[in-house]
Amino acid sequence: MRFTSTPRGARLARRLVSHRLHDWGHPYTTPVNETLTLITAELTANAVRHGHVPGRDFLLQLTLAEGTFRIDVTDTRAEKRPPATPPVTDSLSESGRGLLLVAALADDWGVSPRRAAPGKTVWGVLHVRPQGHPLTRRVPPDRRTSIYS
Repeated sequence: MRFTSTPRGARLARRLVSHRLHDWGHPYTTPVNETLTLITAELTANAVRHGHVPGRDFLLQLTLAEGTFRIDVTDTRAEKRPPATPPVTDSLSESGRGLLLVAALADDWGVSPRRAAPGKTVWGVLHVRPQGHPLTRRVPPDRRTSIYS
């Protein structure tokens, strides 16, 4: 899904992921929903802050395949790639901890070049056991599902 490269766009992306996870059987207050929502918040905030190119949007993709969630956030700025390991920040700094959070919460994360266009994709992966809320429609774990095509 495409979002404007603004704080509002990042907020909407985060909310969409939380709602989608709820619909997929991971209610809002569960660790899976909270963890993936936080990872999304950090990746989209970085896309807005460090990957912003005026007039260009960022893309968000959330997929579930075989008990593994993957969040991809793609922006159009190729020259500003995050470091392979997040740097340690000054304890008084008000920013710079986003990738440290992603590294701590995700089972894996990384960055890759954007296919067929300038930019990059920063992604995070979280492995979960199938579970669900009895009142929501469950997605079979072997079926590939995505909010972005």
